[in-house]
Amino acid sequence: MNWSPNSWQQFPILQQPTYPDPEAHKAVLEQIAQQPPLVFAKESERLKQQLADVANGKAFLLQGGDCAESFRDFSANQIRDTLKVILQMAIVLTYAGRKPVVKVGRIAGQFAKPRSSDTEQRDGVSLDSYRGDIINATDFTVGARTPDPERLLKAYHQSTATLNLLRSMVQGGMADLHQVSRWNLDFVEGNEQCARYQELAGRIQDTLDFMEVCGVSSETHPALARTDLYTSHEALLLNYEQALTRQDSFSGQWYNCAAHMLWIGERTRQLDGAHIEYMRGIQNPIGIKVGPSVEGDDLIRLVDRLNPENEPGRLTLITRMGANKIAEKLPALAARVASEGRSVVWSSDPMHGNTVTSGNGFKTRSFDEILKEIQNFFQVLEAEGQHPGGVHLEMTGAHVTECLGGSYHVSEADLENCYRSQCDPRLNAQQVLELAFNIADCLR
Repeated sequence: MNWSPNSWQQFPILQQPTYPDPEAHKAVLEQIAQQPPLVFAKESERLKQQLADVANGKAFLLQGGDCAESFRDFSANQIRDTLKVILQMAIVLTYAGRKPVVKVGRIAGQFAKPRSSDTEQRDGVSLDSYRGDIINATDFTVGARTPDPERLLKAYHQSTATLNLLRSMVQGGMADLHQVSRWNLDFVEGNEQCARYQELAGRIQDTLDFMEVCGVSSETHPALARTDLYTSHEALLLNYEQALTRQDSFSGQWYNCAAHMLWIGERTRQLDGAHIEYMRGIQNPIGIKVGPSVEGDDLIRLVDRLNPENEPGRLTLITRMGANKIAEKLPALAARVASEGRSVVWSSDPMHGNTVTSGNGFKTRSFDEILKEIQNFFQVLEAEGQHPGGVHLEMTGAHVTECLGGSYHVSEADLENCYRSQCDPRLNAQQVLELAFNIADCLR
């Protein structure tokens, strides 16, 4: 392959901060390289096997979490609430689709964010753009916006603590199907479309009750109380990713040990760029964001560069077209991938193509547009004989007011009530559950 963990350094790279003290930056990276891995090769391989089932239409991918994790909001409750809403979605989708749901969080490493401009201007003052807590801070001051390498180490340690808690939760009873089903019933009772959602939630609970009568319970079958949850983030800061890239002692292959799955964003997927070079050499399952500007030839080149062996489960194409563009742009891409015989997971990111600015100045997204893009995603891929394999959401378990609409009617006037995202607007807990029941209609 003529590849090494640092071969990307010979390629052009975008979206990287400039540290004022390169030696301090280097010293922190050396510290991180000596730290234990966050995940292990066999875990990433297990995820890849499950994603191969998704590619073959035998499972469904649910990937979601914060737009960007923060140091400010880090707490056990925040982690619990994010996990809770992922599990709630998963049980609805599992029951509706009659397929296993592969659960991948945007968590324990999703700190860095690409930006449309290197600088931000306010009242004639120009400072570095905020690029995520792993790089700098949101306050509009020179000190806050100056990239600080010590933040890399803080992000590593926060990721470690997050993973430890997540593993305890999913293995310690929080993922119990009976418990999660009761959470969904609580959601249904408070929703104005109660009758619509009650039917599915009630059927799920009836099934679990019947199983328990037959002797199949969490006590008799511990697997009902546990689940697999994998982590993912955008591989943006390649120096950090390289520091956590390790060679598996059994296979001799290289893995990124910062997360089970990584993806390349829309702004860094240049075929001759550093991000493609780095990602082609690691053995983790990887994703790539596919926007409306991608042409068929370019997409096939990217697919072949990242997955030359056409390995099922290796590559996920995450479409982010916009509700009004996907029906026009996706059919040709799906047809091209199918005609070339490439094995990929198709997943929908209905968030990034539907971002607007509200009349009162907040960056926001419409629940209806998000749902519309997902529905079009299903329709297009089914028409092209491809599997609509998953969804990729920016969401939170908190009751924020960042996205408009949904049954709880978040309005423009509500946005200022609880707008906490440091970058992009997220679906709140109620909107996520409502979306799950709507996706269930697509799966059925």
